[in-house]
Amino acid sequence: MIKMKYRELLCFFVLLIFYQGEAQTRTKGLEEKTQQLTDMTVKKSIIPLNFNKFKEYVKSPPKDYSFIVMFTAMAPARRCAICQHVYDEYVIVANSFRFSQAYNNKIFFGMVDFDEGSDVFQMLRLNTAPVIMHFPAKGKPKPADSMDFERAGIHAEAIAKWIQDRTDVQIRVFRPPNYSGLVAFAMLFLLVAGFLYLRRNNLEFLYNKQMWAVCAVFFCFAMVSGQMWNQIRGPPFFHRTKNGPVYINGGSHGQFVLESYIVAILNGAVVVGMILMIEAAGGVKNNDPARTQTEGKRRRFQSVVGLVLVCVFFSLLLSVFRAKTQGYPYSFLFK
Repeated sequence: MIKMKYRELLCFFVLLIFYQGEAQTRTKGLEEKTQQLTDMTVKKSIIPLNFNKFKEYVKSPPKDYSFIVMFTAMAPARRCAICQHVYDEYVIVANSFRFSQAYNNKIFFGMVDFDEGSDVFQMLRLNTAPVIMHFPAKGKPKPADSMDFERAGIHAEAIAKWIQDRTDVQIRVFRPPNYSGLVAFAMLFLLVAGFLYLRRNNLEFLYNKQMWAVCAVFFCFAMVSGQMWNQIRGPPFFHRTKNGPVYINGGSHGQFVLESYIVAILNGAVVVGMILMIEAAGGVKNNDPARTQTEGKRRRFQSVVGLVLVCVFFSLLLSVFRAKTQGYPYSFLFK
């Protein structure tokens, strides 16, 4: 019995020493990985990752840090126009965190380019780019750990907010100074001021109702087509795919800049058609029969042209809406 107890105690101490050694080894390995990542972040805010680095630093334990990884295809041959734009915003977020007072070694930023890490794309079953994913310190990524650009947007502020939701790390975005807007506004102000100065003795045009009406209509076109959304979210001009360029975003929560121009033109054509029909319905009465007959023909032609414009371009607007809103049942002239 005594020998059995001694054997059990000996086995217990051996196991205890083994687990302590393993724990120390894991702790040492974690410290080395964290220090290596910290050193790489000092050189560059975004760590380039290939297959081996991705497995070592992102997937393999031990780790007590989160990793934000952008999967992209930056090579010109890939024709990913949005990749460069998202990458620029991603760099702003990474630099803002790197040089902020909240910087710590609990979150790191990385990037996997398809041409340098296609194995990583295959391992994660990614068939599109760009993608931004959060790899938590413990456990596997969940569906919410992949950023939805259509809902959140692609601005640096949207990326920082998404990171805060996933990691509880608040990143204050600092953008490089951009004086192009200020310069454009100053030039416009000088042009308007110079024009008014030259016309200072003849300012009756400021009371022109048609001029202000046209300005109001163009302002409405800009708002209805989503120009304010473009300024807030900063979408790409259009999207290039393997099948060619895409001008209309397929989701109801996003749009391209060119798409907003298309919608503005369609709305403008509908408005022109309505104006033509309204003008054709009115007119000035005339006692000259020949002139009245000519005027009647012109009005009929004008009304037909206006009706065609309204029907065709309103149908195209419905088609765009159907393409973006799946399940919308109504159409007119075009599917």
